[in-house]
Amino acid sequence: MLQALRNKIHGWPAAIVLGVCVFAVAFFGIESYFVSRVDTYVAKIGDHEISQQDWQQRLNELRQQAAQDPRSPFTAADLEKPELKQRVLDGMISQALLQQANTDLGLAVSDASVRSAIGSDPGFQVNGQFSPEAYRAILSMQGMNPGMYEAKVRASLATQIIPEAIANTTLVSDADVDAFFRLRLQQRDLRLVELPRPSLTDASVADADIDAFYKSHIADYTTPEQVSVQYLEVKQSELKVGEPTDEQLHAFYDKFKQRYAQPEQREASHILVNVPKNATPDQQKAALEKAKKIAAEATPENFAKLAAENSDDLGSKRGGGDLGWLEKGVANAAFDTALFGMKKGDITKEPVLSPEEGYHIIWLRDAREGDAKPFAEVRAQLAADWTKNEGERLYNERAGQLADLADRNPGSLEPAAKELGLEIKTSPLFGRDGGPGIPSDPKFVAAAFADDVLAQGNNSSLVQVDKGDALVMHLAKHNAAAPKPLAEVADAVRQRILDERVDALAKKQADDLVAQLAKGGDITTLVKAPVRTLAGLERSKLAGINDVPPAILQGAFTLPHPANGKAAWTTVQTGNGAYALVAVDKVTDGDPSKVEKGQRDALRGQMMDAMAQAATLEYIQALKARGEIKIAQDRM
Repeated sequence: MLQALRNKIHGWPAAIVLGVCVFAVAFFGIESYFVSRVDTYVAKIGDHEISQQDWQQRLNELRQQAAQDPRSPFTAADLEKPELKQRVLDGMISQALLQQANTDLGLAVSDASVRSAIGSDPGFQVNGQFSPEAYRAILSMQGMNPGMYEAKVRASLATQIIPEAIANTTLVSDADVDAFFRLRLQQRDLRLVELPRPSLTDASVADADIDAFYKSHIADYTTPEQVSVQYLEVKQSELKVGEPTDEQLHAFYDKFKQRYAQPEQREASHILVNVPKNATPDQQKAALEKAKKIAAEATPENFAKLAAENSDDLGSKRGGGDLGWLEKGVANAAFDTALFGMKKGDITKEPVLSPEEGYHIIWLRDAREGDAKPFAEVRAQLAADWTKNEGERLYNERAGQLADLADRNPGSLEPAAKELGLEIKTSPLFGRDGGPGIPSDPKFVAAAFADDVLAQGNNSSLVQVDKGDALVMHLAKHNAAAPKPLAEVADAVRQRILDERVDALAKKQADDLVAQLAKGGDITTLVKAPVRTLAGLERSKLAGINDVPPAILQGAFTLPHPANGKAAWTTVQTGNGAYALVAVDKVTDGDPSKVEKGQRDALRGQMMDAMAQAATLEYIQALKARGEIKIAQDRM
């Protein structure tokens, strides 16, 4: 075949064709003939892509949070809804826009801010202090190293730089606070008349009306869909953990010795003079001279002021440069060496240069020496910690086995029950709104009505209904939603028709009375019911009033002010088809001068937070409008 090709490639036509091919390969690149680009992003913001992997990882993190936190505002099943998936993606897009804005504005998160965030995380603390050993152990359990976690923290902090800057520049004036308290403490004088519920002169209902009402409201007379499930449950509290041996306790003590010791610590503040990446010699010299000048001026008395005015570490400057208590290994090597070589009260006279940051002026405010407790002294605590740790290990192991067996045998719980010696329990019938007992847990209900259990007949994945309590389930019975027979609900339908007739009559009577009052009619003449007066009704003190219908109290401060000193009557539905007539006779604004400073300051803070959040959302919306954003709905 190759020989035949050679025989045909002769003469000037073949040379032209070959030349064109060579030109095409040279111009476009040979890789374009072999490699085709396939887009996999879910969203693209400028040049930044949010991959399907990143998006799914975020969804998985939220699913895990929902499974572990009973107070979560959403369940794992909710995250399968398109609208919630879109909200998650919108949040990731907002974060990407903020990070791009940081780059455009030259904003970055310092190493000191990352250290501060990690050091203050209670999850990495032992006896209220940061523990490097606990930090590394926890990260190891999560399949991460310190570098990976620090990058994650840095990315999280980066999305807070601009929102924090907006919050720090948000102002709420005294006039704004006064306006709120004038409304909050406002008082109103009301008159009200509760109208008696009318009676029907004709209480007959035709069979045809009952039939028509039943058909038009069939959903109200339908037995809801219900299921019953079998389930296997693993509870940490029911697992038996034996008494630890001395050998086990000694091994536990050696592994977690840091928990039972007070490590050497230093309480420090610092001022950072940033040195830009790829700084020129002139920039480095300028930064060093600035740092030396600050160091020469620094004293314990003025250090916080100098930090607030000069430090480039946004995370600590607002606190006067305070870094809190630090242990060895938390800071970078240069900072660490300088800090632990100082005496209490010292301020470095020569700035300390650390990579990736710049020059530090350090003030050692206090020091704690390390203090290890002997094994015998902490044996009781060791035994308790070992028992708790062993219980968690056994539970995780058992729950993992349950999940694995249920997944390998999706059509039945029997193999898992037999292997693990667990009892198969059966729930009562319950609907999508749950029921008594274990179906009252939203996570349990969501798993039972999930597609893999309800439609496909498979075992569920592991459901974490509470900390230390997990289960898998299998559908036992499914009752589809079905209308109740008309004969069974006819009396209820008849009563509902009569109630609606009474409601309509009550509204007409109330509206007619308001129309007559507007024409100058007298309330005491038109209405036989007593007229009540409520004087000095205060917006902030409605909770303690029990003898007035809640609907009147709720609407009292939305009713119109008296016009030209004349009150206008209006109708208020008070529940169960009953109505009241209400008039506002007087409105007195609250007096802000009587509010204590603490309350004013608390309100100012809340208003600033709310305004800062609104301003941040507006800023993000502006970034979205200005940027180029593509969303691949088909990949969601």
